[in-house]
Amino acid sequence: MDAAKAPATPVIDSAREKDEILYRYRGLLRSIRGDRSPEDTRLIRKAFNIALEAHKDQRRKSGEPYIYHPLAVARICAEEIGLGTTSVVCALLHDTVEDTDLTLDDVRDLFGPTVTAIIDGLTKISGLNFGTDSIQAENFRKVLLTLAQDVRVILIKLADRLHNMRTLEGMARDKQLKIASETLFLYAPLAHRLGLYSIKSELEDLALKFQEPEVYADIEQRLKKGEAVRKRFISRFMLPIREALDREGFEYEIKGRPKSIHSIYNKMLKKNVAFEEVYDVFAIRIIIDTKQELEKADCWKVYSIVTDYYQPNPDRLRDWISTPKANGYESLHTTVMSPGGRWVEVQIRSRRMDEIAEMGLAAHYRYKDDEEHAGALDAWLNRVREVLEDPTASAIDFVNDFKLNLFSDEIVVFTPKGEMRNLPAGATALDFAFDIHSQVGRQCIGAKVNHKLVPLSHALRSGDQIEIITSRKQQPKEEWLTYVVTARARHNIKQALREQKRKLAVVGREAAQRKLRGWGARVDDRNVAALADHFRATSPTDLFYRIARGRVDLDTLGTPTVKAGRLVLPRHVPREEERSLEDVVAEIRGTASGALVIGDDLQRLDYRLSPCCNPIPGDDVFGFITVGEGIRIHRVNCPNAVQLMSNFAYRIVKARWKGKDSVEFLAGLRFSGIDEVGLVNKITSIISHQHNVNMRSISFESNDGIFEGKVMAYVQDTDHLMSLIGKLRRVNGVRSVERVDH
Repeated sequence: MDAAKAPATPVIDSAREKDEILYRYRGLLRSIRGDRSPEDTRLIRKAFNIALEAHKDQRRKSGEPYIYHPLAVARICAEEIGLGTTSVVCALLHDTVEDTDLTLDDVRDLFGPTVTAIIDGLTKISGLNFGTDSIQAENFRKVLLTLAQDVRVILIKLADRLHNMRTLEGMARDKQLKIASETLFLYAPLAHRLGLYSIKSELEDLALKFQEPEVYADIEQRLKKGEAVRKRFISRFMLPIREALDREGFEYEIKGRPKSIHSIYNKMLKKNVAFEEVYDVFAIRIIIDTKQELEKADCWKVYSIVTDYYQPNPDRLRDWISTPKANGYESLHTTVMSPGGRWVEVQIRSRRMDEIAEMGLAAHYRYKDDEEHAGALDAWLNRVREVLEDPTASAIDFVNDFKLNLFSDEIVVFTPKGEMRNLPAGATALDFAFDIHSQVGRQCIGAKVNHKLVPLSHALRSGDQIEIITSRKQQPKEEWLTYVVTARARHNIKQALREQKRKLAVVGREAAQRKLRGWGARVDDRNVAALADHFRATSPTDLFYRIARGRVDLDTLGTPTVKAGRLVLPRHVPREEERSLEDVVAEIRGTASGALVIGDDLQRLDYRLSPCCNPIPGDDVFGFITVGEGIRIHRVNCPNAVQLMSNFAYRIVKARWKGKDSVEFLAGLRFSGIDEVGLVNKITSIISHQHNVNMRSISFESNDGIFEGKVMAYVQDTDHLMSLIGKLRRVNGVRSVERVDH
């Protein structure tokens, strides 16, 4: 489980090391919140001693004693997630069963069934051969399945992943990319869904740090540079509000927090703006100490005070106090105009709300009377369990469906009787039908949204009231999968389609058996297999299904030859078997000249540059081995990289550019600015004459004095491209120039 583990090497256990281990253990005890009984302390000490003994010969990549890792994970569980004794014990032992001689039976004897179940959920799948595309997806599936028993498995797994990300420096570049991609693909969205915002933000930031080190360092440096200015601004901005809060007798705390580096970078990409143009680089948080029954009214009082002094943006009010997010997040967000002419986001919440926002799910256990919001989380966990109950889905489908339940943006919609339902943004009328009940979804033929008839694929908006129209004759169809975004709906549709396929297969089997009898052949598996092979069906069930649907016509065989009850069918060219990785590599390894060197042994291979990100020499790239299409080269920051590295890490090969050949590569540039006479001529002159670049296409659009242009041109490498971008940025009137993938 530890990403930074090294093979055991004999080292002298110095007195200083022992002191450090003891110091960290005491720090762990101090970090545990709430009352701790002598029995709790005894259990934690016992787990610590066992872990210390089990890992005594292991060390991390950094050379540190391995015990530092479980101690750090346990401390994250206690200090940053707020978990109790059982979780701390499990965190201390989380790698023992996987990496040492300790067995689950030993754990059961020493600590009982609860700790054993959690440790089992945390133990990786290893040494087993799965009929699946991805061992990683199987690992994700196992971790997620344990949600059905104990959510602490996920929380400890997140703590484990956070510590691994914090200590990823010593790993090889390809390992860093794989682990960072897994983190972005599953663990950060999972932390978000469980309400662990600070952990989610740190996981995303660390993933960006290893995927795009230059981008990360640049934004980090800019944030540090502006820190003093930000503090002065916040101090001045809050002065009148502080005075008003004091007059009203509020007990409060004010925090000025910069947004996470990852969210700033995302905003820059999404809105296509520079760092300076991201207006909400930081948010001001006002946390009030108030009783639970008064907190909603008091938060609105504070909102009223803030908007007395500063003009709010009506489109940027987010009220998650009246309608909390499904993961229990509550807060009042508003964006107001400051005297300096910049927008500032202000978040208003109570101390209880702040704890739940920081600690997520675990904090709910400390507010036992918070039935309503704990209930929302239980409802989500129950939905997750529904999806988990289906053992037939492939691991990758399973993880992709599950991820649909993790993303954060939500809408609130209503049933005809006014019952409120939370759905992810982009959910359709069909998603809503399945959210009501699986049977309602399966029989849905249409819907009325705000009393108007709409199709099943109609995207819902917050505040919509939906009435579902059903028919007993309706059955789910294949295209329904393109109408839905929720995991629950996808799971139910797939299940229904499989049931339909099984029923049709029964009809097809009877038809095939009748034919076999009519031909005088035996009705047995061997003859059925011969038919399946002849018609290139993937299995007997697939053959029967295709017969029932009319896609296979047995009459085309006429009256086949039958010898001793056996069918003798004309031979077809056998289907091409899926080739092994070694076969693919062997076939594509050649002497063709290319600018790319791939693999650990740095041998030249044929490759294709992937059209989804158009890599050029100088880009940070990796190779992905496809089946049948050789190696595809992607940029490390390609939109598809996270999914490929998460689910198919074993098909990723190292790639780097060798030398600078005279080959030219297609790259795209987008630029915008203020329209001036002769501007197009200047730009084309720089591209084609000063830089000797061949253009494939160029287009300009001008609208009310603002122009936007795009050029696709052939360049030799990233240096050539960056030099061209630098020249274009110096042209009068050009405001921004950036590379585009297509």
